[in-house]
Amino acid sequence: MSLQVVSAVSNSSLLQPGFSLLNFDRHVFFFGQKGWPKRSCPTGVFLLDTKQNELKMKPAFFSKDSCYLPPLRYPALCTLGGNAESDEYQYIIHGGKTPNNDLSDKIYIMSLVSKNSKKITFQCVEKDLAGDVPEARYGHTINVVHSRGKSMSVIFGGRAYTPLAQRTTEKWNSVIDCLPSVFLVDFEFGCCTSYILPELQDGLSFHVSVARNDTIYILGGHSLQNNTRSPSLYRLKVDLPLGSPAVTCTILPGGISVSSAIVTQTSDTEFVLVGGYQSDNQKRLVCNTIVLEDNKIEIVERASPDWTPDIKHCRRWFGGDMGKGSVLLGIPGANKQLISDANYFYILRCKGAEEDKEEELTAQTGSQTSTEDPGDSTPFEDSEEFCFNAEANSFDVDDTDTYNEDDEEDESETGYWITCSASCNIDINTWVPFYSTELNKPAMILCSSGAGHWVHAQCMDLSESMLLHLSEANVKYFCNEHVDLNKGLQTPKKVVHLKKQPMKPLRKKTTMKLTTPAKKSFLRRLFE
Repeated sequence: MSLQVVSAVSNSSLLQPGFSLLNFDRHVFFFGQKGWPKRSCPTGVFLLDTKQNELKMKPAFFSKDSCYLPPLRYPALCTLGGNAESDEYQYIIHGGKTPNNDLSDKIYIMSLVSKNSKKITFQCVEKDLAGDVPEARYGHTINVVHSRGKSMSVIFGGRAYTPLAQRTTEKWNSVIDCLPSVFLVDFEFGCCTSYILPELQDGLSFHVSVARNDTIYILGGHSLQNNTRSPSLYRLKVDLPLGSPAVTCTILPGGISVSSAIVTQTSDTEFVLVGGYQSDNQKRLVCNTIVLEDNKIEIVERASPDWTPDIKHCRRWFGGDMGKGSVLLGIPGANKQLISDANYFYILRCKGAEEDKEEELTAQTGSQTSTEDPGDSTPFEDSEEFCFNAEANSFDVDDTDTYNEDDEEDESETGYWITCSASCNIDINTWVPFYSTELNKPAMILCSSGAGHWVHAQCMDLSESMLLHLSEANVKYFCNEHVDLNKGLQTPKKVVHLKKQPMKPLRKKTTMKLTTPAKKSFLRRLFE
């Protein structure tokens, strides 16, 4: 195993924990960028090129009949279709988190339409499902099984937000384990069926799943309910007869207690398990080989690469499977760097030089590589990522345009990540949106004390309605440290409204008085 440093040439800050790698026609594509897509690449899908040990990204495009695909972090992905004689297949994308931290329950089918040296075009279609549709989640896995000439997708695990009826103000954005149900999805008829198996008692997320034929092996994972990393090894076997499908589960010995692991395939029956965490505050630097043969699985320890001091001493890491026995690893950069969100990247090659040749990958691999979600109060909150099978190869982008960060407006202001007060708890590495108006920066408000200074609205314990009121009304605000010097909010002075007098008409009309008969007779005799 060899470890090689890769220098980031183009905008590497888009690669965040939770990104995904896709493989089409032996080229690796990046999906799940940080923040919402911009005009330089509205699809949020990039060709990932590591030629000459330089990391470059080229924007990809969608066809006109494609649906909108948000940049999802830690979704479940796997390949659909394809066979040994053809490299043409599609990707299934289910669930995940949007940049607003909303969970998606949609399922997409993504395929390659056309590719040349100048432009790469994909088609993305949203699939409608009926029946026991899985709830919105992230940190789960999806695999495709084949039995009796039929194929079905299997969804398992993940996390979701606490139901609205059970939420409290203090834990509004808290997450829980999804029920340990197994979902079978038939894309031909668009129906879902859920199965509850007695062997699966606890919910799992960010586990590793490897599928071969009609069998899926589930390894590791983290349970929020027990705060443990399961050492169990589960084998799911799916039988697809003419009638109803049958799903069975068997608990096997020889599992590994790990979460956030990455799996890459090195041969038809051999996989390599890399990275992850063995506890909340300890990375797992040991590597393992997984061998699948018929209905048997064997997991043995193998020699680890020479990890660099930066990797050994960093608190978290993330990455994804590039295919052909290669893994892309990323670690956070030092805080002293000018760019606060810069990362260092490495390529780990698990195959020897004599073994690095073209091979058909017949088994499907899906893995979730993360520990806990931001807000779960663990040291590795922002190390969530999803890794799955994809092949690595370089693409000739010397004569093409790559994504350039300078083409976009500057969004690297450091003023959002200041220590606004003594009780400030905003950290760029662990922050998640608290208000519905926040996207990728915390909401701030100006304190009018003295020359004025900015503070985080969340640190001031402001409700969302009060924050909106202060932003719209013409009032002054004083932070918690200066509110004693300036009692209350400064409200505008009361204005006395003048009473408007009604305008007099130009001509005053008088009412006509009726003359009595006696008065008429007197006037007639007077003038006669």
